Amino acid sequence: MTKNQHPIGFFDSGVGGTSIWKEMIQLLPNENTVYLADSKHAPYGQKTTDEIIVLSEKNTELLLNKNCKIIVVACNTATTNAISHLRKKYKIPFIGIEPAIKPAALQTQTKAVGILATQGTLSSELFAKTSGKFARDIKIVEQQGTGLVELIESNQINTDKINLLLQEYLYPMLDNNIDHLILGCTHYPYLIPQIKKIIGNQVTIIDSGYAVSRQIQSVLTQNQLLNSQTTTPEYRFYTNKNPQVLQDLLHTINKPLQIEYLDF
Repeated sequence: MTKNQHPIGFFDSGVGGTSIWKEMIQLLPNENTVYLADSKHAPYGQKTTDEIIVLSEKNTELLLNKNCKIIVVACNTATTNAISHLRKKYKIPFIGIEPAIKPAALQTQTKAVGILATQGTLSSELFAKTSGKFARDIKIVEQQGTGLVELIESNQINTDKINLLLQEYLYPMLDNNIDHLILGCTHYPYLIPQIKKIIGNQVTIIDSGYAVSRQIQSVLTQNQLLNSQTTTPEYRFYTNKNPQVLQDLLHTINKPLQIEYLDF
């Protein structure tokens, strides 16, 4: 197997990063992938920076052992707290996920945008830097999505619990006249149908999936690592909790998937 055929590695604090993975396989259908769902340690958003770095190193080293050619940190909290450390320590390209503040700031008409994210993302140095750079004249209404990741990880997406939390988090944003809502956690795109019922059509939802996929494509191209083989790609998923959650989230993917439990 040539290096171009080696897989793209993904890791997240659970199953949320599959929202990025789904976008990527549409854009890059020839690429093999390995995905780590670190659900046992979810959510990362309530951990310290040092704890997030340790978990991110563990995940990175497992993906390197699987011969991954680049690594996608498919987690906003891990990106904002650990990616600069990972880039210094490991000689492999890393792709990160950041809240899409720039497009929201450029497009807003009301000069108010909402961001739903984890505590770890909102309190990070990288988030503060990005907000300061792109949103100086914009009102950013921040909201921690406490409890949402845990419910998604326990397969409770379409439940009253989720809906009640979303109403609690989103109504104050609407009261602040937001016209864009940034989803600052890769788990949250799975809640878009419920979110739309609450915020209606007047608020534009922004998530990072497509932009991240384009960045993966760009980095692979720059490093001459695109896989030109047109054989059926291999999609491997490892979770250290309940594989059924991954199976349910990926049931619409009409491709062969290998989903396994792995203690990591």
